[in-house]
Amino acid sequence: MEQTDNLLARLNQQYGELSKGQKRLADFIADHYDKAVFMTAAKLGGEVGVSESTTVRFATQLGYEGFPQFHRALEELVRNRLNSIQRMKVTYGRVPQEKILDNVLQSDIDKIKLTLEQIDHEAFNMAVQTILDAKNIYVVGIRSCAPLAEFLGFYLNLIFDNVRLLRTSSSSEIFEQMIRIDEKDVIIGISFPRYSMRTLKAMEFANNRSAKVITITDSIHSPMNLYSSCNLIARSDMASIVDSLVAPLSVINSLVVALCMKKQKQVMNTLETMEEIWDEYQVYSNDEINYIDDKIKLRFPKMEDEHV
Repeated sequence: MEQTDNLLARLNQQYGELSKGQKRLADFIADHYDKAVFMTAAKLGGEVGVSESTTVRFATQLGYEGFPQFHRALEELVRNRLNSIQRMKVTYGRVPQEKILDNVLQSDIDKIKLTLEQIDHEAFNMAVQTILDAKNIYVVGIRSCAPLAEFLGFYLNLIFDNVRLLRTSSSSEIFEQMIRIDEKDVIIGISFPRYSMRTLKAMEFANNRSAKVITITDSIHSPMNLYSSCNLIARSDMASIVDSLVAPLSVINSLVVALCMKKQKQVMNTLETMEEIWDEYQVYSNDEINYIDDKIKLRFPKMEDEHV
């Protein structure tokens, strides 16, 4: 039975055993699940006039380990029953235009807090060690997850010399880029709703060749976890037409920092070399535009004696 159907089934089956306050919670969720999904335990309880502790007991009464697990089931219900436009209207439809910035930023903050509370630290440490031990590191992320894959691939390239970012528009091209992957390698697959079948197929391909598989996704129920032994769960904003991937980016940042700390000497040597190259070829401009060489000047002259 799917998680979504399971939640509705539990509400129906156990309704008669619930207390009066818990029944009010059940009624509200059944009628307004699209609103309940954006509420904390305290807010949900306040909406129907019961305490936060009653709301938590309600979740456990339904058979969930706690409110976070119950809330994930509620998210699955909304995910399956509302399309993107409907989710956006539910989330921001009644928000005044001048409050949209505050609301979106606060939503992102909440996603990071939820990720911090629920992420598996052992899985994170395992991911770090697996990447360190790998002969080759493959990174794949499609569509809205492509910028995350690019970001991770960019910084991994500063740490390792064996990073391969998979860039593709078809499954066959992915397989061609992974043709030599084996048990000594690792692939990091990044996917959030709506999940990419191409990313899933890449991870299946890697798993079939005994490579290590790491996922960065939004839920333990994500199909991306089918072939992974190391799952990094980061909460994404599934209630908007625009994918909010702030929390996944924070997890990726943490992964990069942890790897840098393990490879400090190599990273410092790389960065020192890069700084020399950047200076030599003027990759980054300073406050003033410098000479390209002794003969050719840029349009704006140097102003070394000017004080600001």
